[in-house]
Amino acid sequence: MAKGKTVSQCMSRDVRVTSPDETIRDAARVMAEIDAGSLPVGEGDRLVGVITDRDITIRAMAEGKGPDTPVREVMSSAVKYCFEDEDIEDVTRNMGEIQVRRLPVVTREKRLVGIVSLGDLARCSGNAEPVGEALESISRTGGQHNQTPA
Repeated sequence: MAKGKTVSQCMSRDVRVTSPDETIRDAARVMAEIDAGSLPVGEGDRLVGVITDRDITIRAMAEGKGPDTPVREVMSSAVKYCFEDEDIEDVTRNMGEIQVRRLPVVTREKRLVGIVSLGDLARCSGNAEPVGEALESISRTGGQHNQTPA
């Protein structure tokens, strides 16, 4: 991994965000449109949660919620994130440990500025080994499959 590169050098700044007051139908439409399985949930430029396709299909359906349910009712509010100035090696290792493929990126003031994926980190680093190790950790069974802490 290229020591010294930061997340800000690798992340995507073009992030679609949903509001906690939007419906899960609207969130699902955005996910389909951008071909993503998760969306940050924000109020202004503040990150307040994450909603995943799994939250919609499993959590919402298991609770009998309909498509007009507000995002806030099924989103994960305990959000895992990284800082834009963090070293990509540290972030890659952390993603493996917490078993996520994407992380919202925030400033030290916790303002949402982007999103970073394992693919972004692999392209940026030029070294697939640490990313492969992280992916192996993410793929092991028994994970929580959401961003809610145990």
